[in-house]
Amino acid sequence: MDDFIFLSASVPDPKRAPEFAYSSNSVAITSAVRALIHVTLGRRVLVWGGHPAITPMIKVVAEEMGFDYEKWVKLYQSLYFKDQFPQDNKIFKNVVYTKNIENNLEKSLLHMRELMFADNNFKAAVFIGGMGGVIDEFNLFQKFQPNKDIVPVISTGGATLKLAELMNEPLDSDLYNDLDYVRLFHNRLGISTKEERFTSPEIQPVEMEERYWKPD
Repeated sequence: MDDFIFLSASVPDPKRAPEFAYSSNSVAITSAVRALIHVTLGRRVLVWGGHPAITPMIKVVAEEMGFDYEKWVKLYQSLYFKDQFPQDNKIFKNVVYTKNIENNLEKSLLHMRELMFADNNFKAAVFIGGMGGVIDEFNLFQKFQPNKDIVPVISTGGATLKLAELMNEPLDSDLYNDLDYVRLFHNRLGISTKEERFTSPEIQPVEMEERYWKPD
């Protein structure tokens, strides 16, 4: 498959990043992440770098949907955080552990992100809320995956607001104002509401028309 979706998201910590926490909307961030899982699960592979708030959220939403998400998610996690891994990491079977580089946080995160963007072929990247890491991932994504779709959900605030400035182009009003995130992601990612959910990417038809729900 060459239509993976990358997710960069976090709920800004007011102690670590007050400048991003001030503008963020934690309710909107949570709603947007949940909506993205709802839209993509069983339809597109979702890739993200492990985060202590986002990874458990993805697990909960997938389980609420009652869908086997094992083959539709791909989690990257740096061994720098080995002693801090959330328990939910054990639930995800498709985890890529990357090296701890010189026990240095910045070097380890850069290594993880470079592998993540070099190893996968993405259709789009979705940015939700976040702190400085969202900006770092935005810059690296553009470097490794040029000309791919960028979906900054501006209404969630945080570092995603900064991306609007970095993109140097007018952004459509839906990224600022549409709080129906399910609709937003269906439209922005080109995923039809008619698409069936498949148990694995291997059995998903290549032809789009063959993926659509058909009445009995």
